[in-house]
Parts: sequence; structure tokens; C-alpha cells
Amino acid sequence: MLNTNLEHVESDEEYKKVISENENVMICCGRMGPMCLPVYDIMESIKDNYSHVTFRDMNFDGPASHNIRSLPEVARFTGLPFTIYYKNGKVVKATSSIQTKGQVKAILDEVFSSAAQAKAS
Repeated sequence: MLNTNLEHVESDEEYKKVISENENVMICCGRMGPMCLPVYDIMESIKDNYSHVTFRDMNFDGPASHNIRSLPEVARFTGLPFTIYYKNGKVVKATSSIQTKGQVKAILDEVFSSAAQAKAS
């Protein structure tokens, strides 16, 4: 289990449930390493400002991580964490490696804004 203040996805059932029951989801799949910790910290610090987004983490070595590690969007990724953004159960963005707060917020604003929702309709 990851030592973060985020809710964890630890099973296939939890993974399926979180992406099917929430419109906007960000899952950071990683370890407790130097590239992952800043992303978890960013997620923890901004989650209250993005109440329309469900934030979760997932252990890269855990039993449910195959759900993310097998996505075609991550096939060429080489650095952790793998951060996946889901809209209505579908991947709308995937990033690899460390991200800044500005980068994460820009992605959240791009893929989960009301303008992005109107465009998808």
C-alpha cells in the first residue's frame, strides 16, 4: 500500500468501480519514489479545488496495476508514475514521470473543464 493521504485503488473491483461511478477520475500509479511523491503531493494539495474530479493512487506493484500497465496509452512509457485521466470510464489523457503542479492543473482544466465537456458532447 502506498503511504499517501489519497484513497487507494487496490483491487480490480475497486478500479472498475471508481472509473465507472465517477465522471472525472485521475489515478496516479506508482511507487513511493522520488518521481512519484511530488505527484501524490500535488494531488493531495489540489483535490479540494477540483471537487468534480475523483483522485486516487495505485501501487505500481499491486494486484490491480495491470489495469493501468496494460493500457495502450502507456505502452511506450518508461518512467513512473503513470498518471491516467478518465472521463466517463475512458482514458482522455495519460502522462509519465514527474509533473509540476502547473502541468497537472493544466491537464485537469483541459480535460475536465465545462468547455471540454461541451466539446465531447
